[in-house]
Amino acid sequence: MNKLTDRQRMVLECIRASIEQNGYPPTLREIGNHLGIKSTNGVNDHLRALERKGFLTREDMKSRTLRPVGMGPKSARPRDEDGMLEIPIIGRVAAGQPIEAIEHHAEETIKIDRMLVGGTRDVFGLRIQGESMIEAGIHNGDYVFVRKQLEAPRGSVVVALVGDEATCKYYYPEKDHIRLEPANSRMAAILVPKNDWRPTSILGVVVGVYRKL
Repeated sequence: MNKLTDRQRMVLECIRASIEQNGYPPTLREIGNHLGIKSTNGVNDHLRALERKGFLTREDMKSRTLRPVGMGPKSARPRDEDGMLEIPIIGRVAAGQPIEAIEHHAEETIKIDRMLVGGTRDVFGLRIQGESMIEAGIHNGDYVFVRKQLEAPRGSVVVALVGDEATCKYYYPEKDHIRLEPANSRMAAILVPKNDWRPTSILGVVVGVYRKL
């Protein structure tokens, strides 16, 4: 049996999610941006492996013809009729020192135009507690919208687990550690040794901020 690597599984899931959410497959560049793969050649390597193992088909090496095996064109979800997305607010996250892990049940929901979060549906909301991200325009009491993904580009704002606690910070992978950098010049970064950083440490990338007036 041809087993998939973790990265190949993530690429396949990215393609499936795009078809379900948007009605069409992603481009190579969109896959790379979503998974933090810098070159389209790197993305192509994973696509060729998925084809070789029988999990993916495409025509003439074109990305918009990507189709997971067993997933027909009619499996795409219809677009929301009013273009709006209802985002569940599932708890709070620290913009300061990490706080207790996020509660995974919806406290409330916020309905926004889906295009404000890049058109994706795989988004959840968190209430910010603390002031470590104020120089990025994220304040205590704000809501952040987070796109679920396990990898993130360097310098992006992420929600990450430090041990069993969650925090919102800039993400900088370094040689020996992960640096979670605040956007507050009065606060120090959180340094997580590479040995303590797990594949599931990133819960998602912040794609929007909502503030109640």
